Amino acid sequence: MIRENEVFKIGKLTKPHGIKGEVSLSFDNDVFDRVDCPYLICSINGIFVPFFIEEYRFKGKDTALITFEGIDSEEKAARFSGIEVYFPRKYYEEDTQEDIEYSWSFFIGFKAIDKNAGELGMIEEVDEKTLNTLFLIKNSEDEIIIPATESFIEKIDPKKKIIYLQLPEGLI
Repeated sequence: MIRENEVFKIGKLTKPHGIKGEVSLSFDNDVFDRVDCPYLICSINGIFVPFFIEEYRFKGKDTALITFEGIDSEEKAARFSGIEVYFPRKYYEEDTQEDIEYSWSFFIGFKAIDKNAGELGMIEEVDEKTLNTLFLIKNSEDEIIIPATESFIEKIDPKKKIIYLQLPEGLI
């Protein structure tokens, strides 16, 4: 069984494309093109299910058309509309390079540590609905909301799932 802490969200399937089972993926992280992994994970009724990729091609800078094994008709592809798509962390971490760009949702489940305040808690959620992307950090006492911005990040340790921050004084 695949657990939520083993994956990170990369996008959403939007609609079928054509009549042969292709489905459109709106993504915010093209890791599936940069890291060798034979499948993507779809969240179906709260359960993470792997689907093997037959082929894919890009249709713009943030959309790809994907054909999954066993999905060979427009009707079958239509069932995937609105499904969130995830990528397995283990494949990403095996292929991690220093110059890889992370999506904000990659940090869900990471421990946040500030240079001055110390351990803040776990990043439970990323809110990308506002103008500024926000991290929702929870610890045993309270919730902290901070802007998710590269200028606050000092270091990332994907293997230990820790993000080291240097937040401006007075932010928390």
